[in-house]
Amino acid sequence: MSEKDHKNKDIDSGKQNEDFEEKLRRLEDIVAELEQGNLPLDKSLRLYEEGISTYKNCRELLQTAETRVLKLVETLEGELEEKDADIPGEEELK
Repeated sequence: MSEKDHKNKDIDSGKQNEDFEEKLRRLEDIVAELEQGNLPLDKSLRLYEEGISTYKNCRELLQTAETRVLKLVETLEGELEEKDADIPGEEELK
């Protein structure tokens, strides 16, 4: 992979991280608003729907990040090889 490809991949990763953090903050705000319990029903429903959509977006971003996680393994010849990472607790998330 060229240096340019690495830089583009880093930029994409950074953008995804920003998107995830932004969406997670919004989800936390929605939960806080709903937990107050003083909203009209129609606004509560709109926030609930937005929360579900935001949750799904966060989940997709996490799944995308998970598939990109790689572990480098040194072979007997001293070469580095990419291998899927074993993520602790991965089964609990599914």
